[in-house]
Amino acid sequence: MTFNVRRVVTGHDADGKAIVVHDDISDNVVTGRPGQKGTVIWQTSQFPSDNNLASDAAKIPVKTVNPNGTVFRFVEFQPGVARREHRTDSVDYAVVLSGEIVMELDDSEVQVRAGDCIVQRGTIHNWVNKGPEPCVIAFVLVAAEPAVAGGEELAARG
Repeated sequence: MTFNVRRVVTGHDADGKAIVVHDDISDNVVTGRPGQKGTVIWQTSQFPSDNNLASDAAKIPVKTVNPNGTVFRFVEFQPGVARREHRTDSVDYAVVLSGEIVMELDDSEVQVRAGDCIVQRGTIHNWVNKGPEPCVIAFVLVAAEPAVAGGEELAARG
């Protein structure tokens, strides 16, 4: 099973002309849990973001969320992927690129398919692939203040 994601990253040369800085297949694929793997395409670590970073931001170690910036990643969920109920201090923009998957919340679930978009706002959730094919989702996670309900802060976990 392969997970090849081509990324094209632009920048500037010394004269200020637009150039391609990286055009490659992401080689930082990691397994998060049985049946799941992902790759960080790019990340930022401040607001506003720094477009002058000389290093490859995809190679900077990051957990699920960068608490001071953004993370752009692709994740593949195999059928029967291990559970990971979690909440992050982020707003997550997600686009299902292929396959289908069930997003479980506290007391409900919703099935999403290729082309569907999700905005995850600091809620407890889990991804369950009950289908026969892998599901690939592109995520952009943007650091956010913790969610609050009933006057209580809902802590990140998982």
